[in-house]
Amino acid sequence: MKVNQLSLGLTLPISWSREDFLVAPGNEAALAWIDRWPDWPGQALVLHGHAGSGKTHLAQIWAATASHARIVGPDQVRVGQVDDLARQPLAVDDADCVGDPAALFHLINMVRERGHTLLLTGSLPPARWPFALPDLMSRLKAMPSQVIAEPDDALLAAVLVKLFADRQLNVGEEVIRYLVPRIERSCHAARHWVAALDAAALAESRAVTVALARKVLEAQAD
Repeated sequence: MKVNQLSLGLTLPISWSREDFLVAPGNEAALAWIDRWPDWPGQALVLHGHAGSGKTHLAQIWAATASHARIVGPDQVRVGQVDDLARQPLAVDDADCVGDPAALFHLINMVRERGHTLLLTGSLPPARWPFALPDLMSRLKAMPSQVIAEPDDALLAAVLVKLFADRQLNVGEEVIRYLVPRIERSCHAARHWVAALDAAALAESRAVTVALARKVLEAQAD
């Protein structure tokens, strides 16, 4: 098997620790909400932002260090599972993708009735979630919500440095300076390009340089 085939199959564990959450002006208010728990109005909170903005990381921090909550995905929110899900503090990641709005409505009510706390994450503000159930939308709009902004240059650079370090890649500052203004301003995009550069460097048995970064970005732009 060729080296480039091997490199594309590599997966690395993601650290969800608080120490690995990079705080910046765009996300510090969301982190403050996590630290404010359990003093959340209505025992609920919605965090929203683009993919890779840190919503899942904050949910993991909340579950691990404060509430000992359970974290589930949208596919797990079903009518037959509501009673089980509402037995403890709960985070529903990508809650705006729940396929059973009635189940989400009953879950919100049951978690509150049992005195637990609910954290929901989504890509858009809750008022723009694609649910046609009026009672559910009323509940969502009443919850406190906090946006997580796209990273600024300093945070995006720090994310890139961390992602390269996680892969044990020694990358010069000139590579970071080259990438920051040329990639989408999101942590999701940063992960994509770091993985692509890692794969290219392994395939060509060379270091990650500006020349390699230019080659990879231009190739994927075609």
